[in-house]
Amino acid sequence: MRRAASPSLPADRPPTADSPLWPTLHKLLPYLWQYKWRVFLALSCLFSAKLANVAVPLVFKEMIDHLSGTPQTLALPALLLLLYGTLRFSTALFTELREILFARVTQRAVRRIALEVFRHLHALSLRFHLQRQTGGVSRDIERGSRSISSLISYTLYSILPTLVEISLVLGILFARYDSSFVLITLASLSAYVVFTIKVSNWRIAIRRKVNDTDSAANTRAIDSLLNYETVKYFNNEEFEARRYDQQMQHWEDAATRSQVSLSWLNLGQQIIIALGVTAMMWRAADGVVAGTMTIGDLVLVNAFLIQLYMPLNFLGVVYREIRQSLADIERMFDLLAVNREIADAVDAASLAPGAVHIRFAAVDFSYEPNRQILHGVDFELPAGRTLAVVGESGSGKSTLARLLYRFYDINRGQILINGKDLRQLTQSSLRAAIGIVPQDTVLFNDTIYYNILYGQPEASREQVLAAAESAQLAGFIERLPDGYETRVGERGLKLSGGEKQRVAIARALLKNPPFLIFDEATSALDSKTEKAIQGSLDSAARGRTTLIIAHRLSTIMNADEILVMNAGRIIERGSHPQLLDAGGSYAQMWALQQLEDSGNALADDQAGAIQ
Repeated sequence: MRRAASPSLPADRPPTADSPLWPTLHKLLPYLWQYKWRVFLALSCLFSAKLANVAVPLVFKEMIDHLSGTPQTLALPALLLLLYGTLRFSTALFTELREILFARVTQRAVRRIALEVFRHLHALSLRFHLQRQTGGVSRDIERGSRSISSLISYTLYSILPTLVEISLVLGILFARYDSSFVLITLASLSAYVVFTIKVSNWRIAIRRKVNDTDSAANTRAIDSLLNYETVKYFNNEEFEARRYDQQMQHWEDAATRSQVSLSWLNLGQQIIIALGVTAMMWRAADGVVAGTMTIGDLVLVNAFLIQLYMPLNFLGVVYREIRQSLADIERMFDLLAVNREIADAVDAASLAPGAVHIRFAAVDFSYEPNRQILHGVDFELPAGRTLAVVGESGSGKSTLARLLYRFYDINRGQILINGKDLRQLTQSSLRAAIGIVPQDTVLFNDTIYYNILYGQPEASREQVLAAAESAQLAGFIERLPDGYETRVGERGLKLSGGEKQRVAIARALLKNPPFLIFDEATSALDSKTEKAIQGSLDSAARGRTTLIIAHRLSTIMNADEILVMNAGRIIERGSHPQLLDAGGSYAQMWALQQLEDSGNALADDQAGAIQ
C-alpha cells in the first residue's frame, strides 16, 4: 500500500498581499453566531450611539442660534443644554453597553479558535512536527489569536459605525446646505481612502518582513534555550548570541522601514485632511458673511468636520490593522488547513480491551521516498509474550515503536492488532492500549508528581506512589527537599538522564496497559540501578504483550523471542540460547558486550581498591 503523501505546509507560505476580508470574516462567523442575540443587541447599541453622536452638533447649533439672537428667556436654551448633555451621555452609554455585550463574544471566539488550532496541531503527524520549528508555530498562534479580536473589533465597531456616521453627516449637509459642502467632504474622503489603501498595500510587504524576521528570531531563541546544555557543553554562548543578534538585526531593519513608512503615511493623511477642513471652513465662513448661514451653522459644520476627522483619521489605522490582522489570521488558519497525514478511517473501530496480539506482515517503510528504513519486516508477537529487538543504531528498531503508535503509515504490507489492520482502528483506542518507556525521555516543566500522574491523570495518589516505588524512584524523591512537588525544569533538565528514565518507567507502569514497549528503557541507568529496575520491568511485563528494543543484551535474555535487525531487515531470530548456538551476529554482539562488562567490572574493582 502506498504511503500517504507528506503533509503540505501552507503555514510556511507567506500570506498574499490581497488577503480577502469577507472570506476571513465568513470563517469567523460560526464562532460568533453562538451568541447571536448578544451580537444583535451590541449592533443596536452601536447604531444608537452613532445617532446620538450625530444629533449632538444639531442641538449645539440650535443653542448657539438662540443665544446669539434677540434677548429671550433661558428656558429653551436650558432645555437644549439638558438635551445636549443627555445625548453626550447616551453616546458614551451605548458605546460601553456595546463593549459589555460583545466582550464575551470576542473572547469566546478567540478561545474556541485557539483551542481548535491546538487540537489540530496535536492531531497532525509526527512528520509535520519534525519539519516545523516550535517557536515559529507558537508565534503564529499567538499573533493569530490576538488578531482575531482586533479584526472583529475593527470591522464591526470601527468600519461599520464610521460608514454610518459619514452617511448621516453627508445626508444632513445635503439637506440643509449647499451641495458644495457634500462635494468637498466626498472629495476629501475619496482622496484620503485612495491614498491610505495605496500606501498601506505597499506597506504590507514591509509588515510581512517584520513578522517573518520576528518569528525567525523567536524560533532561534527558543531552539537555543531548549538546547541550553549543548550550548554549555561546547562553550558556544557567544556563538548563539551572534546568531540571535544577526536575526534581530534583520528584524531591526524591517521594523525601522515599517515605522518610517508609517510616518510618511500619517503625514500624507494629515495633508489631505487639512486641505479638506480648510476648504469647508472657508465655504462656511463665506456663507455667514453673505447672510445665508448663521453662526450656529458655522459651528455645526465645524463640529461635523471634527466628528468626521476623528473616524476618518482612525480609518487609516483601522485599515492598516485589518490588513495586518488578516495576514496574521491567515497564517493561523493555514495551520488548520494542513492536511492530517494520519487520520482515522471513516469506519475505524475501537480496539477491544484485553490482551494484544501483534503481527507485522511484510512491512516496508520509509520516512523519505529516497531512504527506505524497513524492508519486508515480518514477525509475530503473541498475546502475553515478550519479543526483543536488537541491532546497530539505524537498523530500524525504534521505527517499529513509531509504527505501532501509528505516528506514520507504512508503505507496503500490514500491521495487524488482534487480527485487524492497525489503520482500521481508532488512534485513541490504539494508543490507550500501549505504554512506552522511550529512549529519549522528555518531561513537562512541572512537578515529578505531575509527570508520573500524566500516565493516568485519574489515578489516585496511592497509585502514583506505588508506580514510583516500582520504578525504584521513591527513595530518590524522598531525599529531595520538596519531594514529589519538585519541579523538573524545561524538558526535565533538572534531573539526570537516569532519573528522567525512571520517571518515564513509573509513568508507563501507572498507565497499566496491556501492551508495553521498552525502547532502550534502561540505557541511561547505571548497572546497579539497571539490575534493580530490571526486576520491576520483568514484573510489569509479566502477563502483558511486551516489545523490548534494546542495546544491552543482558536485559533481554529471558525474552520469548529475539529479533536481530540490520539495515531494516531481520537477519536472525530465536531465543537467547538458540542465537548463541547459531554463532551469528547476535553471538558476536554478546561476546563483545561480555568483554566490555568484564573490563568495566575490573575497573570498578581497581577503583574500589584504591579508595
